[in-house]
Amino acid sequence: MTPAPETLDIESPAPGVLVLRLNRPSRLNAVNEAMRDEITATLANITADAAVKAVVITGTGRGFCSGIDMRDFGPGMLEADDPAIDRLRFQEAMAGLAHAIHALPQPVIAAVNGPCVGAGLAMCLAADIRLCSTAATFGNAAILLGLSGAEMGMSYHLPRIVGASVAADWMLTGRTVSAEEADRRGLVSQLVGPEELMDRALEIAGHVAGLAPLGVQLTKRALQVNIDAGGLGAALELENRNQVLSHATEDASARRSKWTQQ
Repeated sequence: MTPAPETLDIESPAPGVLVLRLNRPSRLNAVNEAMRDEITATLANITADAAVKAVVITGTGRGFCSGIDMRDFGPGMLEADDPAIDRLRFQEAMAGLAHAIHALPQPVIAAVNGPCVGAGLAMCLAADIRLCSTAATFGNAAILLGLSGAEMGMSYHLPRIVGASVAADWMLTGRTVSAEEADRRGLVSQLVGPEELMDRALEIAGHVAGLAPLGVQLTKRALQVNIDAGGLGAALELENRNQVLSHATEDASARRSKWTQQ
């Protein structure tokens, strides 16, 4: 039996919905070595679980995720004088968190309940839908530590979400972005009160979980692929094939029949 994770709370509050809650509240859910590895393993399990139709990621306590735990990451933390190949592998393992969220077949909703910084921001950006409470703040802090602000997929995701100029502002300054600014710039789709956040996230997740899984997953993939499409023709080719595939399923047939009888 796989041991229960120490840094995550995992629950299924409704059929097809899985909530992944980062659970190191005393450190604002900063990512340490155990959390990194547990998130990686959990996402791999979710990928293979056909019963999961939608995923919500949030944080325990007053933070979403304050980034990598610089003070107490664990024995895997490397120093500047360690071999470059080892430091590259470390960075690839951290970047793998955002990549794994992006690659999940199920739609992912980030419910940002508080500070969302560094690795937390990267994971948030990799989600498909982002909601935040009025208590949320966002920051790309690596540049304040003398590092590149472009890490863990942020230079890919952020300009596609908020535009190149806004992304450059946030990434080059490392400044803290309020929930209101994040909403105004289109980083999040909804801004709600703290007490409403999880209810709204679960409402959306439950609705998505009730739709045809193939149609949902094909839609997620088309959105991801066509953001980078070379033109409208390439985008239409993918969309056309997706519709042909989904049209022939028994699920789609039953839903069309029900719709026409209303």
